[in-house]
Amino acid sequence: MDFGLVLQTDPPAAKVVDLMRRAERNGFRYGWTFDSAVLWQEPFVIHSQILEHTERMHVGTMVTNPGTRTWEVTASTFATLNDMFGNRTVCGIGRGDSAMRVAGRPPNTLARLSEAIDAIRDLAEGREAVVDGSPIRIPWITDGRLPVWMAAYGPRALALAGQKADGFILQLADPYLTEWMVKAVRRAAEEAGRDPDAITVCVAAPAYVGEDLDHARAQCRWFGGMVGNHVADLVARYGEHSALVPDELTAYIKDRHGYDYSHHGRAGNPSTDFVPDAIVDRFCLLGPAEAHLAKLRTLRELGVDQFALYAMHDARESTIDAYGARVIPELTA
Repeated sequence: MDFGLVLQTDPPAAKVVDLMRRAERNGFRYGWTFDSAVLWQEPFVIHSQILEHTERMHVGTMVTNPGTRTWEVTASTFATLNDMFGNRTVCGIGRGDSAMRVAGRPPNTLARLSEAIDAIRDLAEGREAVVDGSPIRIPWITDGRLPVWMAAYGPRALALAGQKADGFILQLADPYLTEWMVKAVRRAAEEAGRDPDAITVCVAAPAYVGEDLDHARAQCRWFGGMVGNHVADLVARYGEHSALVPDELTAYIKDRHGYDYSHHGRAGNPSTDFVPDAIVDRFCLLGPAEAHLAKLRTLRELGVDQFALYAMHDARESTIDAYGARVIPELTA
């Protein structure tokens, strides 16, 4: 199992770089950042510094979207980083939640996302692609490599990930839902004539190592609110108690009343008071290192290739170090 660290690009950018360097020293192989231009600093500028100051870490977006940048710009940016640092990037992409909504736009359609996945990958690897009706090729790319991993929850998005993406990003760590969603992605891949086992599965969720569960829950409750934005979209589309979406994913948002993006992804987010302890426990990894190991072993058995650790809480350094000392060695041996 691989491990990644997920951070917001809060200023100062040097702190983001320092945490990624710390993560690499502790055995993390991937460094991920949010991509929401209004809420945080520009990730690709910071990615260049992470790549410059690490030796082996792969860096990517968790996640970008096909609406806030034109596709050729996204492809050229990734390709430039790869040319400078040796094909060490991954394009994590989705419909766009905070990046689009904070700017007053709805998330992208799955049809647009589908086209973007193909076009961004082709352009970044030096092939021609059609963008807004025009064929384009970036001529200076000669040896590009850009895996595109897609974030998804709902049945249509899961199917698209299986049909098109090199990797599947699931932003929660509940074993039941992980099994259900990984099966959906792999079924879609097989129906599309692809090798389902060739799709990398990345589970991303907050992890907090410590004995005080109440404090850990308080620090990570924001995540249930973030996931709840996507769940609310699913309920609006499919209704409550739909056969297409498990109640284990949707039932907890019944008391949700709006969402304030100014607190997005932050401990103490007042928009997440509807999230019960049981959801925090299911979606996150909390408690002593032994509890993390037990859950990660279960996820690995379900086909998870990477755990990407959200570190938006008050114990970033100690959690990174605890994973490096007690978790990663056990699961990468």
